Amino acid sequence: MPIVNRIAALQDEVTAWRRDIHENPELMFDVHRTAALVATKLKEFGCDEIVTGIGRTGVVGIIKGRNTGSGKVIGLRADMDALPLHEATGKPYASKVPGKMHACGHDGHTAMLLGAAKYLAETRNFDGSVAVIFQPAEEGGGGGREMVNDGMMERFGIQEVYGMHTAAGMPVGSFALRPGPMMASSDRMRVVVEGKGGHAAKPHLAVDTILVASHIVVALQSIVARNVDPLENAVITIGAFNAGFTNNVIPQTAEILATIRTLKPEIRDLVETRIKAVVAGTAALFGARADIEYVRGYPVTRNHDANTTFAADAAAAIVGDAGINRDITPIMGSEDFSYMLDSRPGAFIFIGQGEGPFVHHPAFDFNDEILPIGMSYWAKLVETRLAA
Repeated sequence: MPIVNRIAALQDEVTAWRRDIHENPELMFDVHRTAALVATKLKEFGCDEIVTGIGRTGVVGIIKGRNTGSGKVIGLRADMDALPLHEATGKPYASKVPGKMHACGHDGHTAMLLGAAKYLAETRNFDGSVAVIFQPAEEGGGGGREMVNDGMMERFGIQEVYGMHTAAGMPVGSFALRPGPMMASSDRMRVVVEGKGGHAAKPHLAVDTILVASHIVVALQSIVARNVDPLENAVITIGAFNAGFTNNVIPQTAEILATIRTLKPEIRDLVETRIKAVVAGTAALFGARADIEYVRGYPVTRNHDANTTFAADAAAAIVGDAGINRDITPIMGSEDFSYMLDSRPGAFIFIGQGEGPFVHHPAFDFNDEILPIGMSYWAKLVETRLAA
């Protein structure tokens, strides 16, 4: 595997950074320790410009090449936040913070990009500039959106942007991506069904919200089956159903919580329209009322064709053609790097870390073996896209 010797020599140092971040997880925008560590390292590396507080707690470092005549600027993004889970890895570097852990690999993402930044700042074997982007609040807070809305792309003149995420279950050091939709949009819904509470022995005098909400749950499953083209993708999952408190009372209200995932804007619109009609109509059928709170979350993560080719070629240069899947099946998880890809052309890629618990599991841990592979990918991408 053609990993640059200088990058291979960084593995122990970058592993130490990764494990330090892992021991000290922070949530959402409250990533002050991690952001300070990142900013300190970028200063040590000799970055030409370091700006903190982008998108509230994000950090951006600018590294200029030996030549800058091309005027090109590309962005490389890593996320910094952890998850509200209690760690169960048993590792000596396990989280020191009860109820918080790096269960999605963001500690590894941050460490890999820091390692790449150190290499790029030392060698500067490119023509143009690199913006290394360290983002807060990927796990539900929309930190990517906040950095874009804070004017990051315009401020640093970023013309293209690239992201990378670890993937359990993929062979160690392999890569996978695809042009077009790669990860789904993520919307959420809350439905409160209002009926008429009463005694369980006299249901004819009540409007049973459990019955109504149950029919709504079943009816919602017909939307994907009978309204969405079978060749398209959509998911409606009911994650919570809350009603009642005892066995002999018909509750006045019932609550349904759901997540909705799609891969195309027109399918997203269709599903939202049908959900609202089905919920309202089913409730009315039984003489109840349903209040719907529908919130659109992360958009579809959509890779741009040319940039996907650039990213795939850079990965293939590291692991060979056999180690890169250029047309992975889209997944219905979501990712707020989508906001950056909506703002600038670019591509998002998965890097395999082997078998083991999947992300968002309390036993998940980033595989330090792939750190130099990820760093080499970043370096190859920069030195190829900004060839000196």
